[in-house]
Amino acid sequence: MLASVNEWTSVRGQAQDNRQSGSATLQEVARAAGVSLATASRAFNGSATRTVRPDLRERVLAAATALNYTPNANAQAMARGTTNLVGLVVHDIADPFFSAIAAGVMRAADEHGLIVTMGSTQRDPAREVEYVAALRQQRARVLILAGSRFADGETSERLGVEVAAFQAAGGQVAAISQQKLPVNTVVVGNRSGAAGLATTLHGLGYRSFAVLAGPPELLTARDRLAGFRAGLAKVGAELPAGRVVAGEFTRDGGYAAMSELLHRGTDATCVFAVNDVMAVGAMAALRDHGVRLPEEMAVAGFDDIVTLRDVTPALTTVRVPLEDLGVWALRLAVQPPADKPRTQRIRGEVVIRESTPDRSS
Repeated sequence: MLASVNEWTSVRGQAQDNRQSGSATLQEVARAAGVSLATASRAFNGSATRTVRPDLRERVLAAATALNYTPNANAQAMARGTTNLVGLVVHDIADPFFSAIAAGVMRAADEHGLIVTMGSTQRDPAREVEYVAALRQQRARVLILAGSRFADGETSERLGVEVAAFQAAGGQVAAISQQKLPVNTVVVGNRSGAAGLATTLHGLGYRSFAVLAGPPELLTARDRLAGFRAGLAKVGAELPAGRVVAGEFTRDGGYAAMSELLHRGTDATCVFAVNDVMAVGAMAALRDHGVRLPEEMAVAGFDDIVTLRDVTPALTTVRVPLEDLGVWALRLAVQPPADKPRTQRIRGEVVIRESTPDRSS
C-alpha cells in the first residue's frame, strides 16, 4: 500500500538521524516506500525474471534518498551474480602503450554503463594470475587482459585455470595479445608489421641493421624480432646475431640496449627498437654517445604512441590504433557467448618519418 502523509513525515524525521548515522537498512527503505522487501531489493539490484514497475521504483529510490540509504555493493553483486565492474589488467601503467589502451577500454565501458578498475602487473606473469583471481572474487563482470603473453608454461597454465574459473562464475573475458587463451582476442599483427617495416627500410636504402629486441620471454618481443628477420630475408638481407641486443620493454631498457650495442662496436646504420619507448631511449643513448641522428644512425620503433610523436627527429614506426584496441576488446567481451572465441586481427601500418631519411638515391 502507499505510504501515508504521517508515515512520510516520520520518514523525514528519521532521515535526519540516518544522515548522521548512515545506518538505514533496506528493510526501512521498503517500509517507508510502502513496498515489500523483495520489491525494494529488485528496485536496486534488478532481477532476471521479475521487474519493478517504474512508479514503485521511483518511490523506493525517493525513500532511499530521504533515509540516506546506500546499497551494499557486495550484496548487489550477490543478488545479480555479477557487478558492473570491468577489470583491466595491464603490464605497466607507466607505459603510454597501456595508457592509450586503457583510454579506449574506458570509453567503450561508458557506452555500456560499466566502471573500469585497473591493475598493473609490472610485467610479472604471477601477479597477472593473482589479479584475475581477485577480480573473480569481486564478481567483476568483464576481464580484459592487455599485453603480451609470456613464454612461461607453468604460469600460463595457472592463468588459463583462473580465466576458466572467472568464466564459469559468469564473467566475460577478452585479451589484447597473442591468441594463447581460449577467449575473445584482439590480435595485433606484430610479425607482419615488423616484416613490412624491414622491407620498407631496405627500400629506403638501408643495408646494415641492428635490433633492440626486448625481453626474450615476452612473445610480442619475439614476434617483432622474428618478423623483422623475415622481412629482411625476403629482400635478401640478414641480421647477424651480434646485432641483436635484448633489453627491458621501457625507455631505460632501450637506452641500456643501445649503449650495449655501441659498446660492442657496430657498423649498423639503422636500429629497429621493438617498441617506441625503447626507441626513444635508444635515441637518447645515441645523443649521449655523440652519434648524430639520423645522419650516422637511423632509428625506427613500433606502436606509434601519440605522446611520443613530438620527439626529434620524428620517429619512423609501425602504427597500431592503440586506443581502438581497448574499445574493440571491451566490445568483444560484452558480446553474447559464441560456440568458439572470436578473434579480431589488427594489421600495423608502416609510417616513415624523419628518423629514417631516404638513402636510396
